[in-house]
Amino acid sequence: MLNRIWLTLVCVCVAASLLPAQPGAVAGPSSGFVFDGAAQSLRPVLGVPGASILGDPLSFGFALTSASVAPAQDLAVVSAADGSLHIFRLASGASTERTVDGLSIVPERVVFSPSGTSAALYAAGKAQILTGLPDSPALAGTLDLGGAPSAFALSDDGAYLLYALGGSIQLLGAGSNRLLMSAGDGALAAFAPANHDAAVLDPAGAGAVLFRDLAGASVQSVLSPPDDGLASPVGLAFSTDGSKLILASASAQSVTAFDLQAGGRTSFACNCTPTALVSMGRLLRLNELDTAPLWLFDYGADVPRIVFVPALAAPAAN
Repeated sequence: MLNRIWLTLVCVCVAASLLPAQPGAVAGPSSGFVFDGAAQSLRPVLGVPGASILGDPLSFGFALTSASVAPAQDLAVVSAADGSLHIFRLASGASTERTVDGLSIVPERVVFSPSGTSAALYAAGKAQILTGLPDSPALAGTLDLGGAPSAFALSDDGAYLLYALGGSIQLLGAGSNRLLMSAGDGALAAFAPANHDAAVLDPAGAGAVLFRDLAGASVQSVLSPPDDGLASPVGLAFSTDGSKLILASASAQSVTAFDLQAGGRTSFACNCTPTALVSMGRLLRLNELDTAPLWLFDYGADVPRIVFVPALAAPAAN
């Protein structure tokens, strides 16, 4: 009896995933969204981790040149082929456009805060900060960063921005811009969710460094000195509950998770070369969508694991 029920549910889910997509809508369970540069649109990742497929592109009524999705997968900042910027609320299988007064930057890069309640839109040395996401986006201010940073991190309240520039990590907020620490090329930064704890990864210098309460005491501790597992980092992020600090290494072809409560670290080998570390709910995406499988780190599972989503089939030759 249980086997028949399970088989019926599987058939229903597969059938739903094969139905034609409606404009701006997604049917059935979804693990998140990923930008498809070839299709110039967003695609849903349908199904649960380890048993997912890529769904049909969402239709926004125009072609996209870029798209960044908030960690909770509930909002997308997209650039259109005509150079315009659009913000869409993604909820209940549909998309609704939001407008933000005073927003002037068409971003080269979009950085969301850990929970996706704020975002920094960067272009040409300036960043515009959005708060009130996802339901009530508002422009909180425009910051002059004095150059082109190689890495960014934004706190959930939008009050503090960490960025790597000129061999240092700078902390911008509360009306001041101060040097947090020196750091070499390839340094990354991340804020923890819901507070001002943060981390910096300096692969050739200080290693992995944790900061508690950057806005106050700013207590610093070294999680790990530089080693092979920290080399060639492509992303740094906290888990959604703030209990783990996670990094992806291209050269080590692995993901490493630091347990900030119990101590220690665990590495997970990937049959891939990570190129990114992008939050998708309780997943972290390790690469961009192209002709290869999409790789995801499922750190929220009872046993954390790296899984893949099959690549899209190549178009049939004429």
